[in-house]
Amino acid sequence: MKRKHEVSSDDLRPEYTFDYSKAVRGKYYRRLISEGANVVVLEPDVAKAFHDSQAVNDALRSLLKVAQSSRLRTRSSRTVRKRTAA
Repeated sequence: MKRKHEVSSDDLRPEYTFDYSKAVRGKYYRRLISEGANVVVLEPDVAKAFHDSQAVNDALRSLLKVAQSSRLRTRSSRTVRKRTAA
């Protein structure tokens, strides 16, 4: 004998129900891409140092240049050391 499934009473109000049959996948995707959806939240003390997003971008670009130039200056050691038995 099969059990009958009880219909659960829905706790949500009728205005919160959503009909997924009318949903469109990626409806706002193009707009997000065109406007730019990369958001980074700065700590308040860091945000005080910059006037706008352009200042933050300039500072990060200069930091990247310094990091790349310092990485290019250092050269890995090519000498091979012989190990001695202890």
